Amino acid sequence: MGAQQVREGFVRLYGAEPDGVWAAPGRVNLIGEHTDYNDGFVMPFALPHIAVAAVSPRTDGVLRLHSADLDSGVAELRLDDLSPGSDSKWTAYPAGVVWALREAGHPVTGADVHLSSTVPSGAGLSSSAAIEVVVALALNDLFGLGLQGWQLARLCQRAENVYVGAPTGIMDQTASACCEAGHALFLDTRDLSQKQIPLDLAAEGLRLLVVDTQVTHAHSGGEYGKRRAGCEKGAALLGVDALRDIAYADLDAALDRLGDEEEVRRLVRHVVTEDQRVEQVVALLESGGDTRAVGPVLTAGHASLRDDFRVSCPELDLVVDTALAGGALGARMTGGGFGGSAIVLAEATDVEGLTKAVQEAFAVAGYKAPRVFEAVPSAGARRLG
Repeated sequence: MGAQQVREGFVRLYGAEPDGVWAAPGRVNLIGEHTDYNDGFVMPFALPHIAVAAVSPRTDGVLRLHSADLDSGVAELRLDDLSPGSDSKWTAYPAGVVWALREAGHPVTGADVHLSSTVPSGAGLSSSAAIEVVVALALNDLFGLGLQGWQLARLCQRAENVYVGAPTGIMDQTASACCEAGHALFLDTRDLSQKQIPLDLAAEGLRLLVVDTQVTHAHSGGEYGKRRAGCEKGAALLGVDALRDIAYADLDAALDRLGDEEEVRRLVRHVVTEDQRVEQVVALLESGGDTRAVGPVLTAGHASLRDDFRVSCPELDLVVDTALAGGALGARMTGGGFGGSAIVLAEATDVEGLTKAVQEAFAVAGYKAPRVFEAVPSAGARRLG
């Protein structure tokens, strides 16, 4: 749904023109999974799929929310009643942003919001972050808060962590707020320093496919939280602030120190090697060498997520195995895991055959047909009108 359609939907709902229309994208993570809450490195880029919001400010302490994508009416909330854990519906994401802004002392006095999104929900492509960031950007503009993209991302993360109750890291919101078209974002999640890395796959005859397995994941579920708690335990046992502080060269010694803590050992090994893989990909892309060399790094990342972090699933493994057997340069699950999507780096000439092979493999296995589309590095959050 485009900006004009969302604007017109706002007028039908609320009887007046909105003060503006904003957009924020979903993201796909090229490499760097489950490293963000370990103060590590990530490398996402924004998708062309976006959440669009038409918004007007209010002064009466009321927040009205509506989604064009759901068969439900306008939700009306009082700002003074917003509190963590009070909402288990989709409205918790935009309401949580308003709560986080007000908790931080920003003078948000209410809003009318009409939303629509093309970011697939539950696919590991940050549909929730897109909603959070588009609302945050709109309120930032409307109330003259003067916050930068990374600051909005921090507040959106707090909304998801505290208000919604999902223990996610900072990557998704930062990618949605700060990515640039034609680039991947190399983000240090400890100090939030950023570097835009040019990524023009088409110029090299390459494509990056996203394969949405249609298996829905939920970050607020217990398994994600268990992995995060295990990483924190590993850092404590090793006497560091976060697993980011374990150098790749010191990994074997660190694992030895963990003794018979086998589950923690696996988590630590994934995080430390994944940070190394992010740095490998950055070096490959910045060197101007053959981007095809990124492929094996992606595949190694999947093996680590599958075997050490144990967040893959049969459908994700089938995508990766089928793509590699069909000649893909590399493939891995992307996102938090337990479902969602995989990415496939391939020659442009192989895309049709690989897509067909994955679709046929899913049919033979009796799985729901996957959704396959090309991921093109796109613009981050912005005002549309």
